[in-house]
Amino acid sequence: MAQTAAQREYAEERTSAIANPMPLGLIILALTTALVGASFAHFLIPNTFVGVSTVIAPMLIYGGVIQVLAGMWAFRRNHILPATLFSAYGGFLIAFGVLFLPVAGLLIPFGADIVAFNHAIGLLFLCWTICSVVLLVATLKSNMLLMVTLVCLSLAYLFLTIGEFANANRALLTIGGWLGILCALIAWYEALAMILRSTRSPYQLPTGESETPPLTSRPGYGREPAI
Repeated sequence: MAQTAAQREYAEERTSAIANPMPLGLIILALTTALVGASFAHFLIPNTFVGVSTVIAPMLIYGGVIQVLAGMWAFRRNHILPATLFSAYGGFLIAFGVLFLPVAGLLIPFGADIVAFNHAIGLLFLCWTICSVVLLVATLKSNMLLMVTLVCLSLAYLFLTIGEFANANRALLTIGGWLGILCALIAWYEALAMILRSTRSPYQLPTGESETPPLTSRPGYGREPAI
């Protein structure tokens, strides 16, 4: 019995020694969402297709692979919500990026059928919107800044979904794009606040979270990390 308790304590010490991957995941989420948002909002980018084509590499490598790794590290720390968010969003970005890869040839079947292409993208966005809302519900009593980030992320992809189903309606896609940029700004702020807090910097950003996190009663069932 004593040996089991000692083993559990050692495992908990090893887990707590792993750095919190949440700032990394948030920075990646912010950068990739900003790029996607700027593409659809035509912010400094001439048109959506050119915009998305130029951010394929960041989507696949930075937004995809590294964000999935951040999610895996969060799983290791038993932070279920950010782990699910980063892993799921990273996988979504990989799928979205591969779709536009010329070598993959996934756009060939659509040919000149623009309506079918728009509806296919809309279906992809709709599925991710549902995933975002599921994650949003999980943040309601967990983490205020993460909740606001997911509100903007869900609304951004909701407008992108409706815009694509409306045959690439420019106004709706633009609204979705700007909401994505807003989501990115909030996620960057959140990441900076976490880094400043973890490094005990004299400069702290207000987050609306208490400084002292509540204690958990059972090991292995920890709450989500405070900002």
